[in-house]
Amino acid sequence: MTTAKAYRAALLHSLGDPAEVGIDASYEYFADGLLVVENGLISAIGPAPELLAQLPSDVMVEHFPHGLITPGFVDTHIHFPQTGMVGAYGEQLLDWLNNYTFPCESQFADAAHAETVAEIFLDELLRNGTTTALVFASVHPESVEALFAAAHKRDLRLIAGKVLMDRNAPDYLTDTADSGYQQSKALIERWHGKGRLHYAVTPRFAPTSSPAQLTLAGQLLEEYPGLYLQTHLSENLKEIEWVKALFPERKNYLDVYDHYQLLGERSVLAHGVHLCDEECQRLAETGSAIAFCPTSNLFLGSGLFNLPQAERFKVNVGLGTDVGGGTSFSLLQTLNEAYKVMQLQGHKLDPFKSFYLATLGGARALRLEDRIGTLQAGSDADFVVLDYHATPLLQYRLSQARDFAEVLFVLLTLGDDRTVERTYAAGGLVHQR
Repeated sequence: MTTAKAYRAALLHSLGDPAEVGIDASYEYFADGLLVVENGLISAIGPAPELLAQLPSDVMVEHFPHGLITPGFVDTHIHFPQTGMVGAYGEQLLDWLNNYTFPCESQFADAAHAETVAEIFLDELLRNGTTTALVFASVHPESVEALFAAAHKRDLRLIAGKVLMDRNAPDYLTDTADSGYQQSKALIERWHGKGRLHYAVTPRFAPTSSPAQLTLAGQLLEEYPGLYLQTHLSENLKEIEWVKALFPERKNYLDVYDHYQLLGERSVLAHGVHLCDEECQRLAETGSAIAFCPTSNLFLGSGLFNLPQAERFKVNVGLGTDVGGGTSFSLLQTLNEAYKVMQLQGHKLDPFKSFYLATLGGARALRLEDRIGTLQAGSDADFVVLDYHATPLLQYRLSQARDFAEVLFVLLTLGDDRTVERTYAAGGLVHQR
């Protein structure tokens, strides 16, 4: 008896960055495709009539006649402790942190609270088709324990870390350089590489970590090869001025992280809204990635990310919902906002580039493209079934589409959590609408 299962629907996945290989070479699409899954991995993908003829007779085939199967979405920047404060009114970044974020995060010293929110948070990710996320926890080790335990139970590929913050924040929410280092070390040894989990060293941003703390963050990266680094960069103009005042000896914001050995192939810096060419050049040289967070950049009035500039320097870019500055867990909704951010700068965001950012682009930003972000044989079977008939408007609008590019654009503009019919992680059904 085979353990394989097969799924029949339209299939789409990215093969490369449209900015580098051109639109036509950037994706593979089967109008009537078959995805075969075995032991948590994708074992075959191709035209349904061809693969069905080769399939053993005992393999169960599920058919989604109104469905599009894509890789699971990859969210490269999100805050799990901010789930309860999404849609907080009226502030820009620094006041928003003080008035909403810090009080909300203080609750995560309570392990029971952290466990409750971890379940809600993961449910929301999966309901929205997100199968991998790079996640900020709070400063409390309990928050990381709760999130990793919940993700491990569901066999998700997840990256997270304890926030490091030893200054310029309320006393009730700071650690010290040494306690942050020791707590991170204990969490790394307990969780990094367990199942499909990875650890990210997580200084919140340069203003809230002392030079001593940033030095120890760099030391952790050296001591444990394969770790990630996540932080914030150049989100808000007042924040950039603050960084200049705190680190007058550094030539720009990115140079602070560079000086403390925090840039590298697994470093993901959120936002990068206000970068100079020199910073883009250095991001590319070090292999560091940017998480583009259009929804929160608009919501907090931070500015418009310059994607063409990042492309010019060949900087890896993923997409981030940035909940709770972002107002939706949905990467489809996030792409709706990304399109508008580009329009405001006089650029068009092609639907195949959008799709790339939410899947293979995110996987490349995380250096996980051999495991996630595509439907290639051998990849983790992390995929979603999107429903063309999810809402009456979507069904009607798609019936007017002239070609698949238009279908995709409409899906990425009108789509939201209702569009996600099913989510699979490592071949297991983890969400069904």
